[in-house]
Amino acid sequence: MERSRHFETQHRLLLLETLYDAGLSLGAMPDEDALAEDVLGRVVGVLDASRGYLATFVDGGARRAEARVGFPKRPPEAVVAGDEFLREVLGSEGAVVRDRARLLGRPVASAVGVRIMGGGRPIGVLALADKEVRRGGGSAVFDEEDRRFLVSLAGLCGMAIENRRHLERLTRERERLEEENRRLLDETGRAAAGRLFVGDSPAARRVLDLVSRVAPSKISVLITGESGTGKELVARMIHARSDRIEKPFVAINCAALPESLLESELFGIERGVATGVEARAGRFEAAQGGTLFLDEIGDMPLALQSKLLRVLQEREIERVGGRRRVPIDVRVLAATHARLGERIADGEFREDLYYRLRVVEISLPPLRDRREDIPRLVRYFLERFAARERRDAPALDRDAYAALLSHDFPGNIRELENLLEGAAALSQGGTIRREDLQWLPRGPVRIEASAGGEEGEVPDLRALEDRHIQRVLRMAGGNKSRAARLLGISRRTLYRKSAVVGHKVTAT
Repeated sequence: MERSRHFETQHRLLLLETLYDAGLSLGAMPDEDALAEDVLGRVVGVLDASRGYLATFVDGGARRAEARVGFPKRPPEAVVAGDEFLREVLGSEGAVVRDRARLLGRPVASAVGVRIMGGGRPIGVLALADKEVRRGGGSAVFDEEDRRFLVSLAGLCGMAIENRRHLERLTRERERLEEENRRLLDETGRAAAGRLFVGDSPAARRVLDLVSRVAPSKISVLITGESGTGKELVARMIHARSDRIEKPFVAINCAALPESLLESELFGIERGVATGVEARAGRFEAAQGGTLFLDEIGDMPLALQSKLLRVLQEREIERVGGRRRVPIDVRVLAATHARLGERIADGEFREDLYYRLRVVEISLPPLRDRREDIPRLVRYFLERFAARERRDAPALDRDAYAALLSHDFPGNIRELENLLEGAAALSQGGTIRREDLQWLPRGPVRIEASAGGEEGEVPDLRALEDRHIQRVLRMAGGNKSRAARLLGISRRTLYRKSAVVGHKVTAT
């Protein structure tokens, strides 16, 4: 009798110590699977069970984590969902004890189970079976002490799981907000410049690489390229990817204003310089801490070029009609479609200013040098127009598509965008036809050899696709993975398309 009481006392102490240790350690488990393993290992050992099962569930009833003792194979989902004992446990508030029951399809002499609650709903189940008798005392059945212990442990387990899931939700929400914040901060540059950089041509990727490398610095950048290639968009993208993103981005077109107005627009003006003139800040002051974009810098008058050079050197400005010097912290990005080297030779542009602005030069390719991006640009624009108009995006027929591929686009991306916007408005029946592309030259469309094939009449779409795949494969040096990335498709799609057009593609 004395020995039995001593055993019971030691057993109660062991149960209390287990609850205490579990309360300390459950919150530190690396994941829910580790928590399930830890809890089941503790309870099987302290209650002398031959079998044990613990599962946690997500909303909808599917298992999320699982631990097993005495069940060598993971039971199928249907077995867990259909187990009568587990279903009874999940529907009961306290512990459930049964003799000669079945657990996960196996007959057991005795079983005890308790549900795990979290957030006011069952999120898991803990079941034990076939209790062994220890030497020195104990019983072969799960008694009231065991049941109270399981209910307490399940409560600790439920709190730990719910806290972990809540932390996971907060972490996901934080990551979502951080990503949303990055997207919003970068939207001005990245999304707007998407008009230029939709596509994976080597020319576009080269520009993106330069942008990503110069954006974090404070150096001046000269952006060159034909009209419509997206020089201001690249400037906005540089600003959006810099640490000045939260400060202003201010743009001014140096070719749009006469010299007298351009000077006051840049540097500001003091009150009383002329009748009725009020003091106002210029673009440099407006861009304080941020970025000033000087578009068409090649058309700036020589007299202003000298003043701009002094501002870039001294980092301070004087308003027109003023004497006070105003310190500035502004990153200057400039752009031009002109050949500044020729203007320097003709005495129309200062060479020292050129080198001050051209710390790094980013040259934007014309659209005719990246024709492989036209299909994706077309799809991007048409989907954007369709979303704006709340209708389905139209498709292009064969002749319209061939006409776009063969056109030189002197207006570059801007021309393509405006051309497609007009064609989408004119299209009927969900299809853009050749006659809807109003600006393109009339007459038979011919595909130049530079577009990926021999010069001749318009081939059908399969032939165009065949030529395009061949050209991109050549550009990729035969590397199929790179070719698939350039084409904007998966390797599997590349294999399928290559098989359709009769080419053997081997893995690279």
